[in-house]
Amino acid sequence: MVCYEREVPRRAAVRVEPPRARLDVEERRRQLVKLGTELFSQRTYDDVSIDELAQEAGISKGLLYHYFPTKRHLYVETVREAARQLLELTATPGGMDPLERLRAGLDAYIDYVTRHGNAYQALLRSGVGADAEVTKIVDRTRAEFCARLVEAAPNDARGPLVRIALRGWVGFVESATIEWLDQKKKIDRAALRGVLMKVLVAAVTAASG
Repeated sequence: MVCYEREVPRRAAVRVEPPRARLDVEERRRQLVKLGTELFSQRTYDDVSIDELAQEAGISKGLLYHYFPTKRHLYVETVREAARQLLELTATPGGMDPLERLRAGLDAYIDYVTRHGNAYQALLRSGVGADAEVTKIVDRTRAEFCARLVEAAPNDARGPLVRIALRGWVGFVESATIEWLDQKKKIDRAALRGVLMKVLVAAVTAASG
């Protein structure tokens, strides 16, 4: 359940400050991750070249390699940042009614998927299995979503079977939203959210006996 924070059809280039600005290493890396996030949110990993990244950043390839040894290293950091953003955007207040909390979290998640459909589909269809580090990031994000669901569940619905059901539901959400995007969002998003909620309630009910 990972994607990118900004997807726009056209954008101004995000330029990294030139060497004379003497930014520290971490600040320059943050700028490059921001740029990478924008580019990878619009196109797949293979469609973005290291030459384009350097050109958009306004720096040489040599300097780019100084901060990220390979394109893969930069991509992994953009996935890590995307995961952080997704978890932040879908966080809901703990004091809310559980169903309202679920509804709000799903609304935020579907908003995110709607904005970043191309990168979302590319990551979950091919990117996860292709890179061990990306897989770890995605799995940690899924685990965090499951932990949130367990936290909101009644005490008598937190057993190991419920946790398995929750993990399966997270995968169902990913597959359902990809299918929704494939169908060009012909299904009303409220109807999609309703199905996702009903499947979760049914799964937890079945798993908790």
